[in-house]
Amino acid sequence: MARHINPSNSTNKTIDAIDRKRERERQFMLKKSRELAPELAISLVQRLLDLHIIETNSVQAIQEVMEKQLQRLGDMEEFDMQFKIAPIRNLTQDPNVISLYLTQFIIEDLLNNSHIQDVFGDDMEIYSAVDSVLAKIRPK
Repeated sequence: MARHINPSNSTNKTIDAIDRKRERERQFMLKKSRELAPELAISLVQRLLDLHIIETNSVQAIQEVMEKQLQRLGDMEEFDMQFKIAPIRNLTQDPNVISLYLTQFIIEDLLNNSHIQDVFGDDMEIYSAVDSVLAKIRPK
């Protein structure tokens, strides 16, 4: 008797493989963000200042805030992270989840920091600045 091949099964396998790859990438980036938090925070704040996205009266304080965010990302529940990035989830194709999270953090929370004078730019400009720094921890 001939064997019947279910095309949806092959589609499910492909989707599962993509999901596994994204999860491995996500775990790798979370690990690297924790390991490299001080350097990434310095680079990130400098990039935001260079592109005139943020104005601050204390660069050191903002670097410390960003470093804490990068370090605690690995300890966050998946639901909390997804809830935070939900408003901008569809900002780009194949987004970096850490860049999305930090973009939303800058838009919502960093804006209220006492050391931030103002935040400029739209969501995409902020995401691009953040992702340009965090791209170095994204696997090729």
